[in-house]
Amino acid sequence: MRRREFIALLGGAVVAARPLAARAQQDLPVVGFANSGSAQAQALMLAAYRKGLQDAGFVEGKNVLTESRWADGQYDRLPEIMADLIKRKVVVIMAGGPPAALAAKAATSTIPVVFTTGDNPVQTGLVTSLSRPGGNVTGVNVLYTDLESKKLGLLRDVVPRAGVVAALVNQTRSVAASQTAELQVAAQKFGQRIQIINAATEQDLEPAFASMAQLKVGALLQAADPFFNTVRDQIVSLAARHAIPAIYEQRAFVAAGGLMSYGTNLADAYRQAGVYAGRILKGEKPGDMPVVLATKFELVLNLKTAKALSLNIPSGLLTIADEIID
Repeated sequence: MRRREFIALLGGAVVAARPLAARAQQDLPVVGFANSGSAQAQALMLAAYRKGLQDAGFVEGKNVLTESRWADGQYDRLPEIMADLIKRKVVVIMAGGPPAALAAKAATSTIPVVFTTGDNPVQTGLVTSLSRPGGNVTGVNVLYTDLESKKLGLLRDVVPRAGVVAALVNQTRSVAASQTAELQVAAQKFGQRIQIINAATEQDLEPAFASMAQLKVGALLQAADPFFNTVRDQIVSLAARHAIPAIYEQRAFVAAGGLMSYGTNLADAYRQAGVYAGRILKGEKPGDMPVVLATKFELVLNLKTAKALSLNIPSGLLTIADEIID
């Protein structure tokens, strides 16, 4: 066979192989990954979910595909996102964050849903029972909204002389009332004055911090909320501009320059959710799979930020910290 004829034949084979490869890709099961936050802020969570899928035997592009969608903190987009994923015939929906989880449950009663949520999944109606969820929904409870009093205690350890502590709360969320009540009970226990400051949109942040400056707050506790994760850099920047020591619920805030955080190891929670999605792909029913309660918590401190705020971190906290950023 002449060289020119061989090249032409090879080229034809490559062209023919492309549709076959495309068809092979189309035959793979597709998992929908819907998140309340943004792709940039939650990139590590997507990677952790894929690690969980891999732990369960599913490798992206090899025997499973992921369609990812991001609400960017605009929760009113979630119903449309879920409808789009259903239209694309996904076999499982991985819903990251309470608003995404509730939107997924509302969108389908047949497609399995695996969630991560910081809210109580029974109280919010995601499942009927933690041990036996029933229906098509299960997932991982990261317990963020039950940690506000613990966060207040840690913040007081670092800033014991704060006359007033501000609590940044998104009062449009159903869990805001329980967060506020928990903080008020804890503040009374500690003998700490606390001021609830509301922020539900990006436009609320500047006025919220202006109010804190007016009140001369000595420290800030950011209550757990998916919206705050989407505006992480703005919150950290405003806290730095006003020289307000702050505690957050996620390590990512401290990595971005925040003072400290205490909360669930979120990456591990997403990895567990990925494992659950993999188990469902193998045939398990979500209604028979108990909701996983997060067991890994982490305290993260930023010594550079502490120095900028002229704060001395107590040696006891340095000893028990899971990570120290300097």
